[in-house]
Amino acid sequence: MAAASEEAIKQFSALMELLDEPLKTTFQHVHQGYARGTLVRFLKAREWNVPKAHKMLMDCLNWRIQNGIDSVLAKPIVPSDLYRTIRDTLLVGLTGYSKQGQPVYAFGVGLSTLDKASVHYYVQSHIQMNEYRDRVVLPKASKMFGKQINTCLKVMDMTGLKLSALNQIKMLSTITAIDDLNYPEKTETYFIVNAPYVFSACWKVVKPLLQERTKRKIKVLYGSGRDELLKVMDYETLPNFCKREGSGSSNDSSDGVDCYSYDHPFHQELYNYIKQQALNEDFIGPIKQGSMHVDVPTPDLEEAKIVETIESELHKFSGANGLSHSFNRIKIEGP
Repeated sequence: MAAASEEAIKQFSALMELLDEPLKTTFQHVHQGYARGTLVRFLKAREWNVPKAHKMLMDCLNWRIQNGIDSVLAKPIVPSDLYRTIRDTLLVGLTGYSKQGQPVYAFGVGLSTLDKASVHYYVQSHIQMNEYRDRVVLPKASKMFGKQINTCLKVMDMTGLKLSALNQIKMLSTITAIDDLNYPEKTETYFIVNAPYVFSACWKVVKPLLQERTKRKIKVLYGSGRDELLKVMDYETLPNFCKREGSGSSNDSSDGVDCYSYDHPFHQELYNYIKQQALNEDFIGPIKQGSMHVDVPTPDLEEAKIVETIESELHKFSGANGLSHSFNRIKIEGP
């Protein structure tokens, strides 16, 4: 397999050497000086099939050019109150680094309402988070730990997940499609914590639809997952919703500012970085308000089937009796 993998990388690399501008420049933004690692990511995403991986990467590069992704970190969401609102309704934050050096991101899936701004602002913010991770956070982690770090860990808090999540399925599938097709293999492991019954039911029908490679990345933990997470990260890096069994809240900021908050150092650094990049672009006059309009990639068949299955399962719950009494946490066996 090793020999076959090396041959695939060699073939893929030869194809990418044929790039002309502007594809060549945008590829440099993608690989950040580590072209081999980028080729490996796209090969993994297409089961080491060189033609399919090449098409995927070319589609990604063209998507970036057509939507101005290379300059997305010079387009701040203004005014700042609007950005604060997005942070309050799309809950994500950086809590620290794992013992192996990967950045650890917390996601408040169950409590993200995604209902206070247009879809374009949420997509813009998500892409900015991805680009900042790849251009700033991962290089910083690599320097801190003295080795190349290309992936992160994500802790997904399902606290508060309800049948009303059906309303956010379209938005979440949009974000997932962007990640799957343009930022593949950037997450080493997804840790699911504080999972209610509705998640358990959906997981049982979705899991068989996933590729084995994807299944291996998803770890469904019991309760807050504290003990399992402490095997891969220090206590200080644990998201607040994991620090105490049964806390059930992603808003526990006893150890400092909530990592989701606009006021958290990570979000302040990110927002200030984007504003500074805008100034460096020598824009004339004040920064204009208005969101980026990004073409959202069409989900592949697997992704579309998963979304359809989740929607169907949630409709079943909704049609029963609302199951308002069924959202207590239960023990869920991991994959």
